[in-house]
Amino acid sequence: MDGIQIEAEPKDVGLDAERLTRIERHFQSYVDDGRLAGWLVAVARHGRVAYLATCGERDIEAGLPVEVDTLFRIYSMTKPITSVAAMMLYEEGAFELTDPVSRFIPSFADTRMYASGSSLAPITAPSPEPMQIWHLLSHTSGLTYAANNSHPVDAMYRAANLVGATGDFDLATFCDRLGELPIMFTPGTRWNYSVSCDVLGRVIEVASGLSLDEFFRRRIFEPLGMTDTSFGTPAEKLDRLAALYAYDAATGKAVRDDERAKTARSRPLFLSGGGGLVSSAADYNRFTAMLVAEGELDGVRLLGPRTIRYMTQNHLPGGVDLEEIGQKSFSETRYNGVGFGLGFSVVVNPAKYKVLSSLGEFAWGGAASTAFWVDPKEQLTALFLTQLTPSSSNHIRPELKQLVYQSIVD
Repeated sequence: MDGIQIEAEPKDVGLDAERLTRIERHFQSYVDDGRLAGWLVAVARHGRVAYLATCGERDIEAGLPVEVDTLFRIYSMTKPITSVAAMMLYEEGAFELTDPVSRFIPSFADTRMYASGSSLAPITAPSPEPMQIWHLLSHTSGLTYAANNSHPVDAMYRAANLVGATGDFDLATFCDRLGELPIMFTPGTRWNYSVSCDVLGRVIEVASGLSLDEFFRRRIFEPLGMTDTSFGTPAEKLDRLAALYAYDAATGKAVRDDERAKTARSRPLFLSGGGGLVSSAADYNRFTAMLVAEGELDGVRLLGPRTIRYMTQNHLPGGVDLEEIGQKSFSETRYNGVGFGLGFSVVVNPAKYKVLSSLGEFAWGGAASTAFWVDPKEQLTALFLTQLTPSSSNHIRPELKQLVYQSIVD
């Protein structure tokens, strides 16, 4: 694949070319003052890429520019791919959304729930409800992340070395050990950003009889022509992989993070459905093009239209937004006016969201400040790729939205 390319003139899809240049002018400043090494932005409407811009360098130290075929660690933008994979199996009757996770991972059969106490001496009780498949898809499972650092259960994950890609376990062992630890709350009652999609990845493996990378390759990547997306980076493509940078709070600038970057340079032991993939703009644009077209791209159908619509409804209990029931921990979206579906955040109240957007817009992002969204109403998709952790370092995502939406003129 030669990289993502322009496919339409902006005016032909209802975009103003001059207004679109505000995007690059604005984000040029992020590179000029050292907040980002470099970036790529792509905007498509009515199925055609009408705006594409790159800026800065994929590797500052080597003097290598961001190019249209640069590879990026997409981290949690892996989650929507895992969710699509799971729903493909759901459409085939492999499970019901209300099936207990323990049907596929027996260690979750007797889940206990944290009640009180420290991480060293927790008091637990049997979970009032079993963890179900839809709880994994919606992050209402009661699971957490070791890196959240806001609850005793987080600390229990760290003590058990349940840290995912940087740990010592494969996916099956990780999930077996995870099932032995307590959850934070009754499944289905609250929202907490977590390893839910990693567990969902293991469900996919058991239900399909394939390793997660093989399922992705056979059922999603090859059918969609996503030739640059994989767990880790093949040796022959390493020269295209962007360097990883971290936010330096003291200076506000991006500093190189080679230690964390290492996990993307080869196939990892831990196949993280929550954050393990490397991809390109061309590949991820094909994935979002499939989503905005309700499950089909270039004659290849992965999901039925009603399944996509169902996934992008708000599945939070009572139809509330994340502000009302979300555990206040790091995540890839704002909380006000945003609900959560089966694999995506969903805008349920644009006025409350306080970001120019559409009702029903769905999205997610990754830890290295990557982001995408799909707007079914406007038939628009947008993609931002860079490599700066954490994604909360700047306000890239809301700024990009206001700059993209102001360019729509039809």
